[in-house]
Amino acid sequence: MSVAISASSKIDNVPHGGVLKDLVRRDEGLHEILKQEALFLPALELTERQLCDLELLLNGGFSPLEGFLNRVDYESVVDNLRLADGTLFPMPITLDVSQEEIDTLGLEPGVRLALLDPRDDQALAILTIEDIYTFDKVKEAINVFGADDIAHPSVAYLRKRVKQFYVGGKVQAIQLPTHFDYVALRYTPSELRAHFKKLAWRKVVAFQTRNPMHRAHRELTVRAARQRQANILIHPVVGLTKPGDVDHYTRVRVYDAIMAKYPNGMGHLALLPLAMRMAGPREAVWHAIIRKNYGATHFIVGRDHAGPGKNSAGKDFYGPYDAQALVSKFADELHIEMVPFQQMSYVPSTDEYQPSDEVPKDVQTLDISGTELRRRLKSGAPIPDWFSYEAVVKTLRQSYPPRSKQGFVLFLTGLYNAGQDTIARALQVTLNEQGGRTVTLVLDNDLKSASQVAKDLATIAFFTSELARAGAAVIVTSLTPKRQGQNQFLQTVLHGAGTGANVFHVHVATPMRHAEATDRRQIYARARRGELSGLPGVSVEYETPEKPNLSVDVTTQGIPEIVHSKFTAHFLTLRCC
Repeated sequence: MSVAISASSKIDNVPHGGVLKDLVRRDEGLHEILKQEALFLPALELTERQLCDLELLLNGGFSPLEGFLNRVDYESVVDNLRLADGTLFPMPITLDVSQEEIDTLGLEPGVRLALLDPRDDQALAILTIEDIYTFDKVKEAINVFGADDIAHPSVAYLRKRVKQFYVGGKVQAIQLPTHFDYVALRYTPSELRAHFKKLAWRKVVAFQTRNPMHRAHRELTVRAARQRQANILIHPVVGLTKPGDVDHYTRVRVYDAIMAKYPNGMGHLALLPLAMRMAGPREAVWHAIIRKNYGATHFIVGRDHAGPGKNSAGKDFYGPYDAQALVSKFADELHIEMVPFQQMSYVPSTDEYQPSDEVPKDVQTLDISGTELRRRLKSGAPIPDWFSYEAVVKTLRQSYPPRSKQGFVLFLTGLYNAGQDTIARALQVTLNEQGGRTVTLVLDNDLKSASQVAKDLATIAFFTSELARAGAAVIVTSLTPKRQGQNQFLQTVLHGAGTGANVFHVHVATPMRHAEATDRRQIYARARRGELSGLPGVSVEYETPEKPNLSVDVTTQGIPEIVHSKFTAHFLTLRCC
């Protein structure tokens, strides 16, 4: 399905990057016809990752793909890094759906399905379903990511968030997602190729990043460009990255500041709406294909490219140069030249950066780790000029305020009448007494259906993250019975609040016997008689949180003791230092 040329795509064959399948460069009349058709089709609201994938399918970033993988292509990619026809493509691009969505929307082969932007419900494309198939999550985790280990963020996503079926089929473009941020820096592959052509850039070295850039990155990229007599494309990812990464707004401000440090006319900044998988070697090959589609002729692959960090055993998921080795293996097929680079080190004696393997062993080098950089930012400690630029540090300090100015969220969950509401009110009083910070209390303990619980909690998570980002303290209580719902709330708040906030999960572990015995409203009794539904522990199963930051029990400690000993020791110290 993925390499055949359809009438719905336009082929762009130019010197930069070879053949490009751009599904959005079409007659405006056809766009309007499809838009009208979509109004009468079953519609699927996309997840954030699906939205990123669809944008790159539509604009040609994922060429030669023209849609989400069907079963035969999916299995071939997972097993062999190739589509069924033998074309190199190492990453399975899939559209996952649940049994409920299949039944509700009437999904089956031949059905045309409108794909909606979750932010505004606009139809972006129509997918013609080729097949719906089950898949082996363990096999996908091992083959694509190297291990079935939830310490890997994409394995955790696969295990906990990906639904049980994949839908395969080609897509027809209606429109690209609308972006309101950094519009001038967002290029489709066709647009970026045209830009290079206009500037007469014959050689372009692309640099992939999902982190802020400092002097070492600038030196690395300048060296790479000069060695190839090329220009440099700074092409950072602004879609989904690794949980805990610096938000893309901060990073783009950093990239914009550092572009002024490049020789005039050498570099160009463009944003990539990619949902990373952190798949190491496979990801490096994938990134090379994407950059070729965007018109780059060279691609920098560094040490531990797209690695997610440590596995459950405390070891790196991939070897430091595994990515370079796999890209080299496919060099003849990629049609983009890899630029291998090792880590750069600062040499004080010469006041310059050099590749680590070129520095003699007896020569002193300096470096600041990511952990140390974050510590200095949060504490206000100085960051030396040799490491970064003043404009970059200033931007990062705005996003890494000291702890006394950081927002934080306390998320209290437990059974009905376990005491979380009383604890939350007591905490609000304590924080207000101390002053210096806005304190918001959200009590969400009404009985409701599972779907309404999820919808309401998503809304609360959004507003909570916004308040925390602004430096407020937010206390949320919830009857959410399922771990998945609790974890989704925490992930949403962490992602939305950014680097300037702290999020903590508190399990109020009061036993049900006590909660029921002290239930003045007789909610438990009514639920057991069948008069009420949705009560955790009675009407629906209650799942104890896996790894809360703190557990408390009102049968072993009074409310004042819990607030003034447990919480002061664990959380309220965030107000100082």
